[in-house]
Amino acid sequence: MPDDAIRLIAAAVIRAGDRLLVWEDRDAASGEVVAVPLAGGVEFGETGEQAIRRELIEEIGAEAASVAYLGTLEDIFEWEGRRRHEVFLVYGVELADRSLYERAQLQVVEDDGETYPARWQPLSDFDGSRRLVPTGLRELIGR
Repeated sequence: MPDDAIRLIAAAVIRAGDRLLVWEDRDAASGEVVAVPLAGGVEFGETGEQAIRRELIEEIGAEAASVAYLGTLEDIFEWEGRRRHEVFLVYGVELADRSLYERAQLQVVEDDGETYPARWQPLSDFDGSRRLVPTGLRELIGR
């Protein structure tokens, strides 16, 4: 994707009580670590809800029982030395397999085969200095 492109992303807010399913990303340039919900790019001809359902199957092998639109967030930021511009369609998601809520972590698999853990983190972790991205997500889901 070109450096000056705006990226459209569908993000899944998956909650278990007061916990949120997130993975950690580290900016190699700054060293900053942020918490990120499961998310993925919306492909041409696909709705945000369809993107969420596809991404969950691809990334964690799970189906969504329900997907509900929560809002849109726009984030313009620096990451790994590059300016980025992303628009997030944010959805509240319930997973069909209830046993996934009992696991300490879920393995996320990307298209390129890279894997990393997603963990359940208390929402209160993001009330201080720990950052949840995209910007504004904590406020959106705290309503």
